[in-house]
Amino acid sequence: MRTSEDQSCYVYLQLPGSMDVVICGRFLQQDGVGRFVYGRSYLANPRAVELEKFELPLRPGTFETARLGGIFGALRDSSPDAWGRRVIERQLGRVDLSEIDFLLNSPEDRAGALSFGTSPTPPAPVHQFNKVLRLDLLLEEARRVEQELPLSGHQVSDLVNPGSSLGGARPKNVVEDEEGLWVAKFPARGDRWNNAAVEGGMLKLASECGLRAAVSKRTHVAGQDVLLVRRFDRERVDGGYLRHRMVSALTVLRADENPQDRSKWSYILLADELKRWVGNPDEDLRELFSRMVFNALISNIDDHPRNHALIAPGPTWSLSPAYDLTPLPQVSLERHLAMEAGSTQHRRATRQNLMSECGRFRLSKEAAHHLIDTMKAIVSARWRGAIKECGGTDADLMAVSRAFDSEGFEYTHYGA
Repeated sequence: MRTSEDQSCYVYLQLPGSMDVVICGRFLQQDGVGRFVYGRSYLANPRAVELEKFELPLRPGTFETARLGGIFGALRDSSPDAWGRRVIERQLGRVDLSEIDFLLNSPEDRAGALSFGTSPTPPAPVHQFNKVLRLDLLLEEARRVEQELPLSGHQVSDLVNPGSSLGGARPKNVVEDEEGLWVAKFPARGDRWNNAAVEGGMLKLASECGLRAAVSKRTHVAGQDVLLVRRFDRERVDGGYLRHRMVSALTVLRADENPQDRSKWSYILLADELKRWVGNPDEDLRELFSRMVFNALISNIDDHPRNHALIAPGPTWSLSPAYDLTPLPQVSLERHLAMEAGSTQHRRATRQNLMSECGRFRLSKEAAHHLIDTMKAIVSARWRGAIKECGGTDADLMAVSRAFDSEGFEYTHYGA
């Protein structure tokens, strides 16, 4: 039986624009209820910033939550993703880990600026990372984890370094080269196409459509392609890396993670929240609308709230670069997104539905139509070339072809 002491931890934060890591508070999780208290010394620090703008504002007192089993969204966003949890369970030989166990056993290169521990003294910033040159070893260990084979002991500690907590179940690791830190996304069992080429192509295509997309590059390791996506929550400086606060749209929306409850999985509700959260809402609202359109045009049905995020390099929050852009070919002629995209057809990926609430994104009908028209033309003309330029083959193009140029974006569907 775990004690309440076992279910608590200190929370540390690397201050914005600084290498200084300070203790900011303490988190206790007990009987499905989470409690967090900012430390007095942190509240007195003129450089202190909130962990989360509305659920954990910077003030004294005890904050409580019963959401997500009693963990605050900003803390859950720092916890490992599905792949990271799988790796940690394998390393510890346990499947009964609590959320605090995952927080305490995950690496310090987690997403965002938070760290966790059992001592009031914060850890020093991490300076050592796996190198891109070691990708072949990391790829082999990822294969062993995925296939539930015995691990090569010398690599286990390195593999428990699974990268951003805002991804999913795909095998990954954080690696470093002369340019900075990257999330290396390895091939997975069951891939029907070259994921590095296709996802890399979509990030490239998104950038060509004018979106703020994560920087990526492809590398070839042990006969396989690996996609490297640059960490946008880190900034390389002399002496290490600045860490930027980061929260998922799941936290911003105060939504449930379970796909069976999508009541708050909504681009429209997220647009409303951006007006409260970000420093430049007009810019970020246009960006969010454009991402919604792009996901519709490439049949990305993995656009759930954990695949959108806000980032804060300083005191102000903004929409993070776009990431995890993956097309999924559909047999049905109808296309649906993971999040609600309009008021007329809910999650349907059609011009009519995307246009129905464009005003909530502070866009006129003319501006919204123009965005859709421009992006539709670029995606239709360039998706093949973008994938090929990232190493895709004709077989890869054939495998994903049904994700593109779907019906529903003609003006006739809007009644225009």
